[in-house]
Amino acid sequence: MMPVPPPRASAAEREALHGELAALCAIRSPSGHERACADHVARVLRGLGLTVDEDDAGARIGGDAGNLLCRIPGTAAGDPTGQAVLLCAHLDTVPVAAEIRPVRDEQWWTDGLGGVLGADNKATVAALLVLAARLVREPIPLTVELLLTVQEEPQLQGAQAFDPRRLQASCGYVIDHPSPLGGIVVGAPGHVRFDARFHGRPAHAGIAPEDGRSAILAAARAVAALPHGRLDGGATVNVGQIAGGVDPEPGPVPAAPVTNVVPAHARVIGEVRGPDRDTLQATVDAVEAILHDAAHDPLGPVDLDLTLETRFQPYRHRASTLPVRHATAALERLGLTPRPFADGGASDANVLNAAGLPTVNLAGGNERAHQPGERISVAALEATLDLLLALVDEHVRTAEAGSATVADAAAPAGAADALGGGSAAPRPSG
Repeated sequence: MMPVPPPRASAAEREALHGELAALCAIRSPSGHERACADHVARVLRGLGLTVDEDDAGARIGGDAGNLLCRIPGTAAGDPTGQAVLLCAHLDTVPVAAEIRPVRDEQWWTDGLGGVLGADNKATVAALLVLAARLVREPIPLTVELLLTVQEEPQLQGAQAFDPRRLQASCGYVIDHPSPLGGIVVGAPGHVRFDARFHGRPAHAGIAPEDGRSAILAAARAVAALPHGRLDGGATVNVGQIAGGVDPEPGPVPAAPVTNVVPAHARVIGEVRGPDRDTLQATVDAVEAILHDAAHDPLGPVDLDLTLETRFQPYRHRASTLPVRHATAALERLGLTPRPFADGGASDANVLNAAGLPTVNLAGGNERAHQPGERISVAALEATLDLLLALVDEHVRTAEAGSATVADAAAPAGAADALGGGSAAPRPSG
């Protein structure tokens, strides 16, 4: 049987979509500085007669704006479908060096100055604003919640500061993966940051080096012994920063660095990612043991202060999970091939899943995310709006048919969870 054709955006809505993308991308909103972008989004939504609530996340995580929540109620009080749905995007971008001049040709949106456009994630934000206008103009039974987060790029800080108890939704969708439309991220890793501070003993490097204990040497032993890159089981380990010297808080290398003192301080900062909680914990345990062994080497023992910080939890979804089923059906109705896969990066979906709200991250079609020359095609942008319309319609249709049930209530990744299929795809963020 042929799928029921989905609703699609009108020509006027597509032009409105392009106008919103141009307006949003022209607003610089690097993480922590989303105020102007948040004000624009709130102004558009309030202009539709909707209520927009901003939380205090900005003040709590050192930014100038909080997360925005806008609820578009269904046509009857209490949402008779019983299945409110959440649509989520983030307002921030990676740092940008200069003014942004969004330009459109027949095929692409780019920054006319050659920089980062900000389509990650403003293409989805623009589509959500046009969707909101459609839902106000043509109400549906389903309650739709829009969550616009701040500071997603620095490891999902805005979403983690949001109180999920404010939501009515039974499941959610994030459209924030820079790959061709059709992608469904059914698994994403958890993340633990490690900060190892080695403390040795200073001594004159020429007169009495044997009296010293080199913290840099201990740090070097640790870095050399640590696993790096992708490991068996799907975990990854990366050392992102090394510093050391005579100063406990080393800054830029001075013009005349001190070389005649055995360095008493060194610092190694890195991360561990794991596709499920058991693999993540086992890898963190291995990293911790290596760091301690390097510090306590009998040839040059030093003290170690180690901080381990869980930034976000992993998740995996079965193919039967509600948002996976509905995303698959919506994509098929649009004539797109669903591609479920496990990803190596993270999104706000990690945080929402950890809070017990089954959520998937979907591909948005943008390219070269976080790089000069970032772009999104006109076709992909318009297809993102069509995908949102199809997702909402899929929920309405199945709820009215009485079949909308959540197969998996929550989706933290355990060791035995089965993915919906597919293989890993790269993501340059999160």
